[in-house]
Amino acid sequence: MQFKTTRLLFLLFTAISIPASAQDAISRSWTSFTQTIDVQADKEVNFKLTGKIKVITEDPEGVAGLWARVDNKNKETGFFDNMMDRPATSENWKAYTIEGSFDQEAKTLSIGGLCMRNGDFYFDDLKLLIQDENGNFVEAPIQNASFELSTIENPLSGWSSGIVEGEQLKIKEYDPQVTEDSTEGTQAILIKGRGVTPPRPMEIVAEDGYTPQMGVLVSMLDAMKERVEGSVQKHSVYELDYLMDEKANSIGALIMHLAAAEKLYQVMTFEGRFFNKEEEEKWGAALDLGASGREAFKGHEVGYYLDIYTEVRAETKKELAKRDDAWLQEEIPGAGMTNFYGWFHVMEHQSSHLGQILLLQKRIKPEEKVEEILPSETIKN
Repeated sequence: MQFKTTRLLFLLFTAISIPASAQDAISRSWTSFTQTIDVQADKEVNFKLTGKIKVITEDPEGVAGLWARVDNKNKETGFFDNMMDRPATSENWKAYTIEGSFDQEAKTLSIGGLCMRNGDFYFDDLKLLIQDENGNFVEAPIQNASFELSTIENPLSGWSSGIVEGEQLKIKEYDPQVTEDSTEGTQAILIKGRGVTPPRPMEIVAEDGYTPQMGVLVSMLDAMKERVEGSVQKHSVYELDYLMDEKANSIGALIMHLAAAEKLYQVMTFEGRFFNKEEEEKWGAALDLGASGREAFKGHEVGYYLDIYTEVRAETKKELAKRDDAWLQEEIPGAGMTNFYGWFHVMEHQSSHLGQILLLQKRIKPEEKVEEILPSETIKN
């Protein structure tokens, strides 16, 4: 078993090189910070994440915690704990521990701290201990673990402000600062949460600008589209093009298929016809998939597919806004279904292929990269 620190150095560079003022701020009811290391093991290995936290808040939902996540090679989560079943709430400094494990399937281990809602959240003295071959816990290097390297300009130096490697999020409601109120050394990190409102529950509501049933339909369509986008948005070209076998569809082709099917239902329900020759040439390979789809859709970044998908959805919503709930009950000429059922099918069609995409993600083999061998003189210099 071994663990590497290469990514920690990368994260330090990222955190320093992206000033907070250059980031687009978003609103959210929680924030976090993280570092990620590569892990390799030939058997189950235990680890511990420890740290000290205190919370000063009048918000009954204001809490903090440590968090740790193991990401496996097949993109599944091997371990996750964010302490939300036992959050830090004490106004006095207290030590907290997360205990977890990873095995031969593990690829990375991410660790950090998080806080929710309003309050002053203090963090200090984070330590990561990983079990060695003899069963002893050995401290792994963490950049700026006690925040002694933090500055006014960059309080989270060495850390990423998010839950993903290299992610630098600026949350409007949270302000990380350096504080002299520490348990180790001369300073710690203080994250001030102000103006946080309770998150809206996950729900299906009628979108504004539509009749009642139409608005609910649009809400469901967009909810499924967001889930598809969220599952693929960080994929590389290699992952989008990957074929599980010679008859499989790629993830990139499946995204195009969703756009093509939705385009077909646009002309069926809005114009009462099927694809014409020009549309068939444009969308046929994506609609039919198979050999033509495998050949047509490869070599593109994820933005290529998602932009097309989004453009099609915008047209769908524009046209649905022109129609009312009575139109939903009208029958599609020659299709044997109502408009409502047709667009319900578009929604559940997204769900069906999302399941296929998630399966394919678990079957993607690591990309084989040719290692560059440098002349000895170059290495020496």
